[in-house]
Amino acid sequence: MVKKRVVITGLGVFCGAGKNVAQFSGALLNGESGIGPLDLFDVSAFPARIGCQVKGYDPLDHFDRKTARKLSRADQFGLIAAREALADSGMAGHYSPFDMGVSMGGGAAGMFQSEQWLRSLLAGEKAAPVLLRGVLPDKTATEIARACNLAGYQGTVTTACSSSATAIGWGAELVATGQQRAVVAGGSDTLSLLTFGGFNSLKVVDPEPCSPFSLGRQGISLGEGAAFLVLEGEDDALARGARVYGAVLGYALAGEAYHMTAPEPTGSTAARVMGNAIAVAGIDSGRVGWVNAHGTGTPLNDVVESNAMKLVFGERAPSVPLISTKAMTGHCLGAAGAIEALATVIALNHRMIPQTLNFRGRDPECYLDYCHEGKRPCEAGIAMSNSFAFGGNITSLVLGL
Repeated sequence: MVKKRVVITGLGVFCGAGKNVAQFSGALLNGESGIGPLDLFDVSAFPARIGCQVKGYDPLDHFDRKTARKLSRADQFGLIAAREALADSGMAGHYSPFDMGVSMGGGAAGMFQSEQWLRSLLAGEKAAPVLLRGVLPDKTATEIARACNLAGYQGTVTTACSSSATAIGWGAELVATGQQRAVVAGGSDTLSLLTFGGFNSLKVVDPEPCSPFSLGRQGISLGEGAAFLVLEGEDDALARGARVYGAVLGYALAGEAYHMTAPEPTGSTAARVMGNAIAVAGIDSGRVGWVNAHGTGTPLNDVVESNAMKLVFGERAPSVPLISTKAMTGHCLGAAGAIEALATVIALNHRMIPQTLNFRGRDPECYLDYCHEGKRPCEAGIAMSNSFAFGGNITSLVLGL
């Protein structure tokens, strides 16, 4: 099968580091982090009390009261970001609704509202059943399809932290093979007591803002948000005069099945997936200018990802910057891959490599170039975005101009 080249024609984001693409781009280019104290729920019992929360959010700024009541926080964020991406793409009216689909990654979905329901129930108060509407992770994709009149493919990937990266890869596959003419691909996930408590129980949450690849790092800072890319066949996009931000050149994924939470320590499986993504893109590894790492800030993950880089790029590895945007956005779990892919596309368009924030000192086990000193110009037109999830679910995207 001859596959179409898949281009990116629309961008949308709503997260703690920026409530639209313009705000998010400013934070990315200026090295501004959204991590700070959490007040979405009570975190006083936890050693880590910070995260990248969407602050000052009022659903009624975006939805009427009746609609807002039926949507979970994850549904709302996803719909806001998807609408921005679709508006940015300008593709309304160019395709039949049956030729446009939704491919998204999800995580805790409506857990935040479900927790509100449970607290009311346990307190002997009237618990509103409407708060349970969003508990299924596929509901956000349904709401996007309904609100945006997308009657084609509709699907949700739930593979923890790699969910939305995989959803972008799968969305690109649907377009490349002609199954859809356009796909809105990305993910949405929000903070909840369940996820915050769960990661704290694993002792992988840093009480200070996360510092990927730095000495003394203790783990992640959790975040929330949504991001979507509009994907189209290049011929279709050019025929309608669309702005093209870049292309999904290739992707690969695997489930290494090594451990429920820990990555395989040598980085060999991660390297295999990265290498496969490069091969699918049909390029030589020498054309990859930099890599947006999974980069959680946990002691083990950062070393494993560094080892994988060496296996993929060999002697060239020290000259291929490996950066992390999680010190800016927090770890947005099911939405992380989409937010980081969007950050990669923005950076490629600005011909720069973002800074990895919160440097605490050089770790001898992290021996590569992590761009800790500040953003830097880069003329490379191809970068990779990695998402490494629990259970060994690994996805790598190759993105280019």
